Amino acid sequence: MAQKPSIPKGTRDFGPLEMAKRNYIFNTVRDVFELYGFRQIETPAQENLSTLMGKYGEEGDKLLFKILNSGDFLHGMTADEVANTSTTKLASKFCEKGLRYDLTVPFARYVVQHREELQLPFKRYQIQPVWRADRPQKGRYREFYQCDVDVVGSDSLLNEVDLMHITDEVFTRFGARVLIKINNRKILTGIAEVIGEAEKIVDITVAIDKLDKIGLDAVNDELRSDGISEEAIEKLQPIIKMEGTNEEKLDTIAEVLKDSETGMKGIDEMRFILGNLGEMQTEVELDLTLARGLNYYTGAIFEVKALDVQIGSITGGGRYDNLTGIFGMPGLSGVGISFGADRIYDVLNQLDLYPKETITGTELLFINFGEKETNYCMPIARLARKAGIRTEMYADSVKMKKQMSYANALNIPFVALAGENELNEGKVTLKNMVTGEQKLLTPDELVEELRK
Repeated sequence: MAQKPSIPKGTRDFGPLEMAKRNYIFNTVRDVFELYGFRQIETPAQENLSTLMGKYGEEGDKLLFKILNSGDFLHGMTADEVANTSTTKLASKFCEKGLRYDLTVPFARYVVQHREELQLPFKRYQIQPVWRADRPQKGRYREFYQCDVDVVGSDSLLNEVDLMHITDEVFTRFGARVLIKINNRKILTGIAEVIGEAEKIVDITVAIDKLDKIGLDAVNDELRSDGISEEAIEKLQPIIKMEGTNEEKLDTIAEVLKDSETGMKGIDEMRFILGNLGEMQTEVELDLTLARGLNYYTGAIFEVKALDVQIGSITGGGRYDNLTGIFGMPGLSGVGISFGADRIYDVLNQLDLYPKETITGTELLFINFGEKETNYCMPIARLARKAGIRTEMYADSVKMKKQMSYANALNIPFVALAGENELNEGKVTLKNMVTGEQKLLTPDELVEELRK
């Protein structure tokens, strides 16, 4: 017996029910993005490696899926060169393109490439898959969708406020309880300065960002292994453990950072954002250990955690003022946030938060009793579809039991039957598959009944 085909690890198939759920996510997110004036773009699945490499840090570069050059990619190399060249250098010779790792870097490339066509500030959203050569595990996939919303060409912190409200609106519509965590890279830079380890800012932020996953002792051990002095680690402890309201945390850290110009600027930015949020359903928490792994954030940093499901970050982002400078367009400020559609899908699945009407497929099935009856039913089916009722005509004239089983298997809530008696009266029998109730109705009455 032939072996069943399979798919690569870290990827998934989605059947009709799963796609109905995913489309509910995409449509909800899209509606909220457009509510705030964002417009949609798309970029290619593959980018030049020169566009992607060096934008995600050393670890990120390792997770890029690289695409072998077409044709004879070994052309011009001897067997000795192939055998004695490092994998990294071989990849640089064999691969000119890679699959996109996220949507932010391709967006930055898009802005620079099309800068003469864009009206700034440019507000865009993008809903597309990305790929990472990561180790598959719960909530972490090698192929997954991101739903990104970004603004470039504006320094205003009101953009950060809008992003917080967009996040609040999305998860309120989903009915999912989440916590928005917020921090600022300038505050982290100030902390590194005042503990005397300014040049170790990346090592410090990478380590303390793991606090939730590995605990305080392991974070301190990692800081030691990165060469951070015991004195600096000791100074970090009260900052890492800081508790209280957002205002109390800001007051405390302001006292610590009073001699750091950069740190105080970060505090001022946080006061503005938090002070202008107004009324929201979702709690926003200042978390001074939040750093996120990407190196390009320069101001506010955001992360969203689900409160009722054990899973990693389901949304994240921040301000990345210097990103377009890598592509020859310095000084263009940007801020954005990315919704992880696949993790949100898992959260909504576990909590069963999908509205019934969004995952219902066919609403009405016409039973096929033969050619004469089918010819009678087809105009009624068209009338139902015109009224927005998702309608099927069973294509084959087979036993009624088989057709009813089909309706039950697909959870079709209503079945229409038209035999000799119905044809003579110009009516249809509508059967509710849940209650078993049957009604003899005219075509117009059938449509009205289903539209209720």
